[in-house]
Amino acid sequence: MLKAYHRYLVKNWDKKIADHIITEEIKGEAFYGIHSTGTDRLQQLKKNGIDIRHANIYMPAPYDMLHEFFTEGKIARCKHLMDLGCGKGRVLCVAAFAGVKKLSGIDFSRPLIDAATENIGIIKKQFPQTKFFLYCNDAFYFTIEKDVDCLFLFNPFDDIILSGVLENLEESLLKKPRTMTVIYFNPVDQKMFLDYGYKVIYHSKKMEYLEGVILQK
Repeated sequence: MLKAYHRYLVKNWDKKIADHIITEEIKGEAFYGIHSTGTDRLQQLKKNGIDIRHANIYMPAPYDMLHEFFTEGKIARCKHLMDLGCGKGRVLCVAAFAGVKKLSGIDFSRPLIDAATENIGIIKKQFPQTKFFLYCNDAFYFTIEKDVDCLFLFNPFDDIILSGVLENLEESLLKKPRTMTVIYFNPVDQKMFLDYGYKVIYHSKKMEYLEGVILQK
């Protein structure tokens, strides 16, 4: 799995980034005791007749970036973090260690949700009081609960799906006004959040491709 992931990173980015990420993968997977490495092009979903045109390839958020942004975003203060495109559940597992007590993950891939369920089962043994929720659903149609105050995205889908997410988010904020924090890795559609009145409160970019922002409104 790690060798295949390394080859993918070298092909799509470069060897320096690939070596760095794989080193962090080994350390992170060992520390958290989960199995969330690797990519998924979602081709099996396509074979099953599921429309994947608006989805991006699954790859996990780098561990060192998660640690950096969770610290800068002070997510331990968050009441409910929701990961859109949660994949194998890595973000939820790391957020549990960071102190978040309610965590939700959404992904439209059943195999990825099944993998997330296994990983969360491992973490729940260490944090039995933390509440985890997983949904196999399309983020475009998903209602965002009124207690969600932090969203995480690793560029899981295109601007069409994100437009629906932003509308759902705005509706949730109208029902219950609150401060909303968005942690967004590979923020290709950042401007869509800015157009909704979000402000960038933190930005980091390393090795050209490892980029993320924290937005708040």
